[in-house]
Amino acid sequence: MKIHLTSVFVDDQAKAEHFYTEVLGFVKKHDVPLGEQHRWLTVVSPDEPGGTELLLEPAGHPAVKPYRDALVKDGIPLAQFAVADVEAEYERLHALGVRFTQEPLAMGPVTTAVFDDTCGNLIQIATQPR
Repeated sequence: MKIHLTSVFVDDQAKAEHFYTEVLGFVKKHDVPLGEQHRWLTVVSPDEPGGTELLLEPAGHPAVKPYRDALVKDGIPLAQFAVADVEAEYERLHALGVRFTQEPLAMGPVTTAVFDDTCGNLIQIATQPR
């Protein structure tokens, strides 16, 4: 068994598509219209185009807003993405105007940082222990 797809609820799919592809560097994999307003919109890592897909899912369900608001209020990231070098990725993203709620922080063998994805979520980046 392996993870094939996971989702991040987003306020605006077009805005999320721009942020996740143009800023973070993911690659769009699927973009299928679902009715008049929504899309089945997934992105993948350019390093693993056949890997786990991230669904940029519309945040329309009534449970989503209170859930995400509580996570953001408490500073809890909704998802974590692996990067080779947190400090370098922090500098790259910060230069692009990404707002961080936690600058790089070393915690034993792992370094993390947390940013606002502009779509209603906090996202953590982390190095993987060696």
